[in-house]
Amino acid sequence: MARTAPSAPPKLGLRERKKIQTRRAIRRAAHRLFEEQGYDATPVDQIAEAADVSPSTVFRYFPTKEDIVLTDEYDPFVVAALRERPLDEPPVTSLRHALVGLMHQYAGDGREEMLTRLRLIRQVPALRARMGESLAGTGELLGEVLAERSGRAPDDFEVRVVVAAVLGALREAIFFWFEDGRAEDGRAEDGRLEDMEKHIDRALEVLARGLTL
Repeated sequence: MARTAPSAPPKLGLRERKKIQTRRAIRRAAHRLFEEQGYDATPVDQIAEAADVSPSTVFRYFPTKEDIVLTDEYDPFVVAALRERPLDEPPVTSLRHALVGLMHQYAGDGREEMLTRLRLIRQVPALRARMGESLAGTGELLGEVLAERSGRAPDDFEVRVVVAAVLGALREAIFFWFEDGRAEDGRAEDGRLEDMEKHIDRALEVLARGLTL
């Protein structure tokens, strides 16, 4: 697949930046506690104390404890990147560039957080069960943009199928990368992001060739 340099993320106002900082502080505190004492053994009030916020603030940003692990603030950036792709580009290719471009932009500071999230999702059944619901929200946003680009309705059946197929392929590619022998210790290595990108390209090639084996 052809590659282009990722676009710069959209600029955010002061209020939105502060919200993101609060979400990240809560998430970092939660991840640290989950790693130290386990997901099930960590109550929300303890996360709030560690993040120096109230329990009500935690729930304002994350309705459930599962959401602390599963949700992030990246969807608007993916949507913005997708809108910048050429209109005559195949939708799968546009989605690939938008999503992988985001991974490159946030690979430095966000790499360990991504690995922590993957470890938790793999280990905690409640997180795996809720993951589909979290991805559905992302799928709705991406579907709206693809509908705009193709002149279709937001609830168009084929748009929904394309988005669901791409998100499913990406999820499997990322977990395959994480679970293979080189990532078993859950630690990032130099060049590992490039390995993930190869798995993503391979997964999308499976879609492009028509799901034949």
